Amino acid sequence: MKTTFLLNGERITVDTAPTVTLLDWLREERGLTGTKEGCNEGDCGACSVMVTSQDGARALNACILFMPQVHGKAVRTIEGIAAPDGTLHPVQDAMIMHHGSQCGFCTPGFVVSMATAHVNGRRDHDDQIAGNLCRCTGYAPIIRAAQAAQEAPVPTHLTETPPAVEAVASSDHVAFPASCDELATWYLDHPSATLIAGATDVGLWVTKHLRDLDGVAFLGQCHELKAIHDDGGMLRFGAMATITDVLETVTPFAPSFAEMLRRYGSVQVRNAATIGGNIANGSPIGDSPPALIAAGAQLVLRKGTIQRELLLEDFYIEYGKQDRAAGEFVEAIEVPKDALARTQVYKISKRFDQDISAVCGAFDLEANRIAFGGMAGTPKRAPKTEEALARGETDRAVAALAQDFAPLSDMRASAAYRLQAAQGLLRRALSGDHSTVLEVRA
Repeated sequence: MKTTFLLNGERITVDTAPTVTLLDWLREERGLTGTKEGCNEGDCGACSVMVTSQDGARALNACILFMPQVHGKAVRTIEGIAAPDGTLHPVQDAMIMHHGSQCGFCTPGFVVSMATAHVNGRRDHDDQIAGNLCRCTGYAPIIRAAQAAQEAPVPTHLTETPPAVEAVASSDHVAFPASCDELATWYLDHPSATLIAGATDVGLWVTKHLRDLDGVAFLGQCHELKAIHDDGGMLRFGAMATITDVLETVTPFAPSFAEMLRRYGSVQVRNAATIGGNIANGSPIGDSPPALIAAGAQLVLRKGTIQRELLLEDFYIEYGKQDRAAGEFVEAIEVPKDALARTQVYKISKRFDQDISAVCGAFDLEANRIAFGGMAGTPKRAPKTEEALARGETDRAVAALAQDFAPLSDMRASAAYRLQAAQGLLRRALSGDHSTVLEVRA
């Protein structure tokens, strides 16, 4: 399969299997070993690369990025961050001056993430490098380096334009649909195929589970699936809208939901992961479904030319099973803006940043809609609890969570802890305390 893109300023065309990762290709075929393999699951940031498309420059994890996903884009590895004449990037200079590197294994990924943030004029340095792990420095020298470089002008070689390329033709086993209509037609004929949006989940099927994917469809050219529409009362997120784009959309009016999304993975993960993928994979600990269920969201599902609407809470049947027919896919998510603005979302995880929820609770108390993730085989509402609240019985509502849920114990939390945490989150929501652990009060 041929992929054309810019690599450190050079236009190249390569022929690879569709599920070869950019990380493996860079290291094994091009000898660009500055991009490191650490976790190989998008968690450590050692493989970070800068990918520039029509949407701008974004940091991504090369370890779970398939080669066809960079078609028509510009890729910068650590070897391409300095200028062609060898002049170091301001971030690289600052890392030297502020002693931001010790063993050095993680340094290339940090520099790429910081250089991408610099291109975008970002000053929220803690957030921007939350997806880059370092065991040596304690992060303070790295943050000082980012701060020292933030006023420097962006080097001209990093303001590049993605190359003009021809669309890739679809085949029986690999599709590159250019529209939602094309996707619907192809998927109807290939219902067992895997749809690849951001690959933050599917990428691990390949790198960790070592699975061979028989048929795949790369959805990056379905631009209408990336669209976000706001008519003032209802938000419609195309299924391919990235978590980054969703976060930017909801931040002005839904601060609690936005804060949860800020803790969703890392910058690199949010730049790739899609809202539709987070819903369609059916994870019981996916972060967005509880909040969207509490806000009364509905899905737009499509099979061929037929669309149907379904409340998100009804989409999940049991663990690993959703109300989705063969050849049917999630096209969009619609959610009332006022309900999303009201919904309070509390996430409990072992790490504050870039960690999967042990329990995630979402509460729209005005509409008496309560949903949890991590408490059952699917994200789900709490009907007994809602009934007690409707009668004004607060204590009974808290106790009723034990009737609504029978959580499991696993490596993240015990069943007893999950239930106790959920009860605490409900009490917190009822108290009106919307502070976060980042807020310190005397």
